[in-house]
Amino acid sequence: MADLRHSQGLVALSKKDQNITKFMKLLESIPVTLSTHFPRKHLLAVSGLSTALLVTLMFTPEEAAHGARVNATPLVAAPADIIVQQPQQMLDAPPVLADIVVPPSVPQWTDMEVQSGDNLSAIFSKVGLTAQDMYRVLNSTDEAKVLNRLYPGYQLSFYIPEAGKLTQLKVLKSPLEGYLFTRIDDGYQVESITRTADVKTSFKEGVINDSLFMAAKRADIPAVSIMEMADIFGGVIDFILDPRDGDTFSLLYEEKYLDGEFIGNGDIVAAQFTNQGKQFIAVRYINEDGEVGYYSPDGESMRKAFLRTPLDVFRISSNFSLNRKHPILNTIRAHKGTDYAAPKGTPVRATSDGVVTWAARNGSFGKLVVLQHRGQFETKYAHLNDYASGIKKGVRVRQGQIIGYVGQTGGATGPHLHYEFLIGGVHKDPRTIVDQLPQAISLEPEELPRFRAQTQDLVSRFRQQSVDSRLLSLNAANDQNLPAH
Repeated sequence: MADLRHSQGLVALSKKDQNITKFMKLLESIPVTLSTHFPRKHLLAVSGLSTALLVTLMFTPEEAAHGARVNATPLVAAPADIIVQQPQQMLDAPPVLADIVVPPSVPQWTDMEVQSGDNLSAIFSKVGLTAQDMYRVLNSTDEAKVLNRLYPGYQLSFYIPEAGKLTQLKVLKSPLEGYLFTRIDDGYQVESITRTADVKTSFKEGVINDSLFMAAKRADIPAVSIMEMADIFGGVIDFILDPRDGDTFSLLYEEKYLDGEFIGNGDIVAAQFTNQGKQFIAVRYINEDGEVGYYSPDGESMRKAFLRTPLDVFRISSNFSLNRKHPILNTIRAHKGTDYAAPKGTPVRATSDGVVTWAARNGSFGKLVVLQHRGQFETKYAHLNDYASGIKKGVRVRQGQIIGYVGQTGGATGPHLHYEFLIGGVHKDPRTIVDQLPQAISLEPEELPRFRAQTQDLVSRFRQQSVDSRLLSLNAANDQNLPAH
């Protein structure tokens, strides 16, 4: 049987060779015949067709049916001295992909974070959208006004399934708050995005050996939290003059998490500052109207009539003195205020609620802001580099509001703030007068039960954490003094 198949293979191969030989002879006679009847360009076309036909006849019908899909194994058995090989370039060719279905690409969100100096038009252009696309969103709803007030850190996400077609726009003012604009016909409908963070509390404490900020840094306390603490205690502690080496402080503050990831720090829940042996404690209290305030454990408000300093934490270059030598005039003149040395551009705060009665240049004061407070109290802020936005005569300001920035205008020899405090037109030492002033209103007696119910456990917990922390520190110090074994 094997011999029979081998013989049939040789016969098939012989017939194939005979056909090729006949065809070759035919091709040899064609040029002679055609050259006498057809132009040269026609002959070239016929030659190409003939070559293609020759290649086709070199394969069996089965091979021709399979086209380029050639198997490396010969389809016809051949004797040992006859080797039928396929061209190497055909063996190395990639497989035909005509039958492979490629899934279409899935449209993706394009995320953009607003940077300082960015504008909405440039952001839309970066994602391939036109000014017309931008105005269509801006004119869609009242909520779209948020796009006219973009701030660094805002997140904008664009869903563009087709080039130039904005289907959805997500605007996140924070990880917890934002808007989703969805295209409907030629306009957009808007949905508010509101998420609630998981809140945990963190307890930290520090010891002042050099400055408050350095102590906070060593204790790994966020700068925003230490600034908030300075604001809370701003009516009872002058953080420029009062702190001393060895003073201690501790904070219980919130940390916010979203989907298990840290997204920022929250408010201070409770704080303690021990200044030269005197302890101050403040706890957060939220009243029935949702207003937040900080109070002593007895319900006395930490917010006083006046802040002790218009700046945060900078050294004093010149204290109040009626016998101070003027640095420019070189004469003895009353220096009816306090100079706070601080870098140019440092924010200056209103020390109490009031009305702006002056916001312009004034001789040696340079750029000056004067505030009139309730009663006969008046404060002055001189040598400013510039005024805060909106500060002008007649404007009302709140305690702690930024009214200007430290500068070197007028007769100043260096960047600093000159601060004056007057009662009935008479200058007073702002460093000592605050203790003689009426304090802010504290909780009414009928509200104290609610206050204690909300804060009593918090105060106990805060104090216990402070005690535990001091014990740990004491034990650690004792362990370091143990004799070696």
